[in-house]
Amino acid sequence: MNASTTALPVVVIGAGPVGLAAAAHLVERGIEPLVLEAGSSAGSAVREWSHVRLFSTWSEVVDPAAEKLLAPTGWTAPDGGSYPTGGDWAEQYLQPLADVLGDRVRYGATVTGVSRLGRDRVVDVDREAQPFTVHVTLADGSEERLTARAVVDASGTWSTPSPLGGDGLPALGERAAAGRISYRVPDLKDPAVRARYAGGRTAVIGSGASAFTALAYLAELVKAEPGTHAVWILRRGISGSTFGGGEADQLPARGALGLAAKAAVEAGHADAVTGFRTTAVERTGEQLVLVAEDGRRLDPVDEVIALTGFRPDLSFLDELRLGLDERLQAPTELAPLIDPNQHSCGTVYPHGVTELSHPEQDVYLVGMKSYGRAPTFLAMTGYEQVRSIAAALACDREAAERVELTLPETGVCGGAGLFDEPGAVEEESGGGCCAAPATLTIGAPARSGGC
Repeated sequence: MNASTTALPVVVIGAGPVGLAAAAHLVERGIEPLVLEAGSSAGSAVREWSHVRLFSTWSEVVDPAAEKLLAPTGWTAPDGGSYPTGGDWAEQYLQPLADVLGDRVRYGATVTGVSRLGRDRVVDVDREAQPFTVHVTLADGSEERLTARAVVDASGTWSTPSPLGGDGLPALGERAAAGRISYRVPDLKDPAVRARYAGGRTAVIGSGASAFTALAYLAELVKAEPGTHAVWILRRGISGSTFGGGEADQLPARGALGLAAKAAVEAGHADAVTGFRTTAVERTGEQLVLVAEDGRRLDPVDEVIALTGFRPDLSFLDELRLGLDERLQAPTELAPLIDPNQHSCGTVYPHGVTELSHPEQDVYLVGMKSYGRAPTFLAMTGYEQVRSIAAALACDREAAERVELTLPETGVCGGAGLFDEPGAVEEESGGGCCAAPATLTIGAPARSGGC
């Protein structure tokens, strides 16, 4: 890129935790960010699960560069050992951070396309010399075209939950039954939501932290509201890792979620159905019947909570040359570190700009979106990603390639091929894939425009 291009801002898509951290690191490096947020406030997606408590403490969800930016305003970090809810995170940290960034954050700005100026994805000539063009639709329906020296996509995956169908497609009848299917952890403290599930039979589909949370919430409802019951549906079998790492998890609150789900099953508040891959949702009166690909039919339920993960929306990046793993839709170099087909760890080696680079120079998918369809992302992983990327954009190759981060282990560290296998049995492992050095220099030098 030429001097006029490097003077352009770096467009950051999404004013969530990682997007705002990216902006803070860019400001620290003397690079101007422009954060485009589709919602009306910072952390719009986080606010949609404001009732859910994080399993990371405040000390693990505040980015160091962001804290430096906030310090002159008199902002005081909450108690580092306490656990915020999503609402706490948004109100006490994300919104103040966005306010400090001021006009660098624009709300009601939905990115609908990203490309190279005057170049579709086919054209090679002078491609890397051209700035990025970012097409935006504003809240009033008007459109803008912005130019940028680089693009950091931190838009997350919240808007694209996976369907309950076991083959990755909506089950037959799933769309027609949408009124009785939720893809979010319900807020059972909300009277209207509570009334929806109280006294009824609810199926929870999924095997991660969100499913554990929903089961724990429903177990409390079962105790308080007669006639309430839950059915927990797993695509895999139950093994030593089904309920997470428990007391061995280095994030105690994460381990406690799995133990709460286990307690719900053992107490009879929820029935566990294993090896069940949903292929159809049928109506019987006002209730739903779930049908598996092997022909099994469950007893009718009143509601379904589908917590089968999320997937990235790549539609607005279609004119860019991305290097994505064909299974996970994560950056090619990152995918082997997070592939649940290879290991069952909840942590990965620390990684940075090298693992997040694409054939299209200076475009990065970060945060939850960088994981594609893989689960178990931690905020501190995203903060380290954007620190490395900001260093690369500032031409500080040494800092960009030096990734320093120690991630907490899940207490679950199994062998390969366990993911989603109904009859899988957990292999014993002594550290194995979860062990990671505190300091790691990774990969070959990553290129950055103008460096």
